[in-house]
Amino acid sequence: MEKISDIIESIANEKGLDIESVKERVVRAVIGTARRIYGAQNVYDAVVDANTKNIKLFQKVEVVAPDDERLVSAPTSVISLQNAKKEDASAEVGDSLSYELSLDNLGRTAASALHKELEFHIQRLVEEKIFEKYNQMVGNIVFGSVVRVDGEENTYIEIEEIRAVLPRKYRIKGEKFKVGDVVKAVIRKVFADKAQGMRVELSRTSPKFLEALLAAEVPEIKDGLVIIHSSARIPGERAKVALMATTPNVDPVGATVGTKGVRINAVSKELNGENIDAIEYVSEPALFISRAMSPAIVSAVKINDQQATITIASEQKSKAIGKSGINIRLASMLTGYEIQIHEIGKVAPEDNNSNNDGLKGLKALFGEE
Repeated sequence: MEKISDIIESIANEKGLDIESVKERVVRAVIGTARRIYGAQNVYDAVVDANTKNIKLFQKVEVVAPDDERLVSAPTSVISLQNAKKEDASAEVGDSLSYELSLDNLGRTAASALHKELEFHIQRLVEEKIFEKYNQMVGNIVFGSVVRVDGEENTYIEIEEIRAVLPRKYRIKGEKFKVGDVVKAVIRKVFADKAQGMRVELSRTSPKFLEALLAAEVPEIKDGLVIIHSSARIPGERAKVALMATTPNVDPVGATVGTKGVRINAVSKELNGENIDAIEYVSEPALFISRAMSPAIVSAVKINDQQATITIASEQKSKAIGKSGINIRLASMLTGYEIQIHEIGKVAPEDNNSNNDGLKGLKALFGEE
């Protein structure tokens, strides 16, 4: 037990842990060992002496009345008031007295028990530190080498000190990985699994992966000159991202796309050729929805709560809907509005006059009136 502080410092340095946290776990280990050796029915405490660098173990006993049944049923955890006053004249029923104990006198049994306790608590501390580290990284890009692909096509990736999993459902359609491949993904979730311990789950289908790739590729996003307001994806097919600049002399769309599309194309390549529409965000919902519907040209937008009805010319309908409805789905996901289409010349489901008013309002926004 001598110079326990040196042992604590050594463990902290070796494992990269906080000294105070290690000290607290050593105290827990000593108390756990005492419970095994002296009995779990008793109350213990341990203190690291800063001067001697030793750890002191104490057993606490409660002062009880002479007729308390615990004097018979649990004699080591209590002391009668009469006996307590022999040691402390001011003792009263309900007080606690502390007695220093020694693990040294118990030889190998105590040493072995303490080693197991200490190993357990330090391992839990290491796991907690790793859990906290990766939990703070949720939404960030990581990369590592594939070490295994199981029968369900879940991909296991070695990332620094942990092995993360990329489930099949969070893999872009058509992707297949083999052992040795280097894979980029975003941390989707970190959680504790009773059977497998800490589990880090990755994703390549999350909009956060698109956003993280853009931040890595576009310096203006990384530096905060351009902010990603929202994004939406149909993984491996198409995506939309709404951008806004924090300074008037920066074009958010131009900066993100890059010269001749070099930046956006680099991100698209990582996403297996996913087409990415970059649009400039605006706080006016009608105008934002209109831009989100690109490449379709919208004539008017009518908003009712979280529903929006857009008015378009007949020849724009196919563009507005997109292949298999992908364009309107992405626009809805990007803006947060349920979007419905009304073609010019057809009677609206609710109020055609209201749509005409919406047309005038949108023209005014574009400066056409």
